Amino acid sequence: MKSLATLVALGASLASPAQDTGKLLRFVTCPVYRDTDDGRKSGCWLASDRETGKRYDVSWSPYKPDWNYAILVEGRVSDEPPAPCGDTVLRPVRTSRLYGIPCTRHMLPAEGFPGRRYKLQGRYIDPISVPRETPPGPYTERTFNAYFEYGNDFLIYQYDDYLLDRATTWIKAAKPGKLIVTGFAATDPVEVSGVMLAEPADLARQRAETIAETLRRLVPGIRVETRWKAGTSPSDDPDADTIPGQAERRVEIRAVF
Repeated sequence: MKSLATLVALGASLASPAQDTGKLLRFVTCPVYRDTDDGRKSGCWLASDRETGKRYDVSWSPYKPDWNYAILVEGRVSDEPPAPCGDTVLRPVRTSRLYGIPCTRHMLPAEGFPGRRYKLQGRYIDPISVPRETPPGPYTERTFNAYFEYGNDFLIYQYDDYLLDRATTWIKAAKPGKLIVTGFAATDPVEVSGVMLAEPADLARQRAETIAETLRRLVPGIRVETRWKAGTSPSDDPDADTIPGQAERRVEIRAVF
């Protein structure tokens, strides 16, 4: 039988999402892995906000933590039940790896929580062998975005794959005169959980060049021009999932005729 203290704590955990639904959180912490699937891929990633002492389920992040290093957590409190992993769910959520801050690996047993079995989410791409539907016209100037972890210029598996596949499918149909690829970096310093975060200015250029080279491979023959900007530059693109920090770490692909 559970103790009264345990039941009270559980009740508080279950009540929290309803009270805070939609609240934006941003903190730095060491990730924790809950092994709900006997060492396979469907375990739970958890993260504790040291300022409040609350632990959150961050498993929905499109890029997974590396438990050897701290993570920057950015997400909104969801009203999803905490039952799969045992803690308040953040969704949407991002978990950027901070390679300069080492962590001690921490794993929890399943403790009766089932976790989430892996399945493809809304953003995924079909194999190249599957024909794409031709996007309808008329074709006019349009901008697409790709997004990045804090401090990185690596393309994010599935997330960026999906965004770039959608962009190139439209570009192949529209046949614009050129693509203007502009990289952005969040260079304005901000303190999060006692850690000062600021991306290097040159990261904007590196991100632009990463996307430009990818586009040259995916859409050969098209003219690609690269530009870059540093400093806070927000975007209201829905694919950033209302997370301001994610919106700042991006590359814009502008198709012009």
